[in-house]
Amino acid sequence: MKKRLAAILIATFTLCSILSGCGKTTDSSAPTGADDSAKAGGAQTLKIWSIATEGDSSHHAYEAAIADYMSAHPDVTVEMETFENESYKTKIKTVAASDELPDIYFTWGGGFSQPFVEAGKALNLDSYYTDYQDELPQGTMSYATYDGSVYGVPYVVSISGIFYNKKMFEQYGLSEPKTWDDLMNVTKTFLDNGITPFGVSVKEAWVMAMFNDALTLKCVGPEMLDKAFTGSGTGYEDAGFTDAAEKLSELFKMGAFDKNAAALSNDEAVSEFLAGTVPMYVTGAWLDGSIQSGAENPDDFSFMPFPACSDQAVLEDSMGGAQDMLMVNPKTKDADLAANAAFEIAKSLSKYGYQDGAGLAAWKVDYEVEGQSPISERMAECVNEANSLTVWSGTLMSAEDYTDYQSALQEFFVGNIDSKTFVETMNKMLTE
Repeated sequence: MKKRLAAILIATFTLCSILSGCGKTTDSSAPTGADDSAKAGGAQTLKIWSIATEGDSSHHAYEAAIADYMSAHPDVTVEMETFENESYKTKIKTVAASDELPDIYFTWGGGFSQPFVEAGKALNLDSYYTDYQDELPQGTMSYATYDGSVYGVPYVVSISGIFYNKKMFEQYGLSEPKTWDDLMNVTKTFLDNGITPFGVSVKEAWVMAMFNDALTLKCVGPEMLDKAFTGSGTGYEDAGFTDAAEKLSELFKMGAFDKNAAALSNDEAVSEFLAGTVPMYVTGAWLDGSIQSGAENPDDFSFMPFPACSDQAVLEDSMGGAQDMLMVNPKTKDADLAANAAFEIAKSLSKYGYQDGAGLAAWKVDYEVEGQSPISERMAECVNEANSLTVWSGTLMSAEDYTDYQSALQEFFVGNIDSKTFVETMNKMLTE
């Protein structure tokens, strides 16, 4: 079993305000939109990889942040290459193994990037962080820190929950569910009226994993979930995990999700939600950017925490944290240049991502923010009021375990395994 990070981020830090990396998924590869004069004067070149494809809610933030950096450093050219979310997870591991990493690369903190740190594929940033620590609070650095040293530069504090269509809720006299029974009532009401309650992609299984993470958190509580996902506890043996699996199975059987979800991409599933075909979608803060830019009437939508499903968790326990970050290739030609660029670009990403509704800012907000969406404001309230924030399975688990987890969820959804087998599979995976 690979060594893992124990990681529950208790929301005791002050929220600086509100990019995450799980958004759109369209391949793209292009230099940034920085102005020609900055590009022409560049005597040095930095290459950066990200998942901010052209359709992604963070694409503008990356382009603007890089343009700002190049304007401030006319002797440096920054070239960005973007990749689809899931393919990037394989790509980044492959190039790391072959020593072909770019100067700066996007990654997810915690367990996903631990192999990079242990293999010497990420630059130690301790000496650089001291210049920025007043602007980038220590409370956001949990998943960028390994064995007491900083290796990543986060730029977003995200939270997941249920995005929902207020208009559809009002049509059927429904209010925000606070408990499992409330959620079942909402689900059954929509089903009784011929409406599929939840949008989801099982083809891109990280979307289904985000739903199950939230459900399981609300059945077992943050400490138990953290211990299970990091391999530091008793796996999936606690009765709460069985309860969560049985609840998910119940949702599958009653048709709470699109029956074609195994063939739907996240983009396709989100499009159905934005079009008002389905009333609920469980995902992260980045969806707000898509709502503001892609929905006919963004005011029809809102956000709420996933309901509490047992006495082991409360409504204010949520999945979230600062997991999206930039790391620096230790073999870059100029470590000082690349490291400081990573911090400066991340700071701008935090600003533009917040302004675009693509996430909550990890860096201190020292600028005016106008026209913030009601959804962003609601998510900020949820972070401020959080009893705990626990990052998602993709960060807590090793990359190998996370892949197996997604596969198990796909098998569970299509009916190849039942809840009992799912729990047994998870327990074996997380304890061996």
